[in-house]
Amino acid sequence: MGLKFVSRREIKQNNAEIAFLADETGGAIELTHWRDKKTLTEGDNFDHIAFETDDIDARVTQLRANGATIAMEPFSLHGSSSKIGFVKDPDGNWLELIQHAR
Repeated sequence: MGLKFVSRREIKQNNAEIAFLADETGGAIELTHWRDKKTLTEGDNFDHIAFETDDIDARVTQLRANGATIAMEPFSLHGSSSKIGFVKDPDGNWLELIQHAR
């Protein structure tokens, strides 16, 4: 698939570690390792998908106006300058929105 390792970091609040992989066009994925999760159940392997946005607050306002369910309002994790928030798709799957620090 041509993905290359970009970075990894601890998310102490969630007892997790995330790693980022990207391709040559800048398309990227985030992988999450949940330390407290000891077993995997079929159908329980998908956590969420994330989309980058330039202005998370404006995007959440737009999504809310269009009837989207906001699962978590935008916030910053401790020690991070990025902001994340979550909306639900029509099936209840969580979609992450992320605005990286400028």
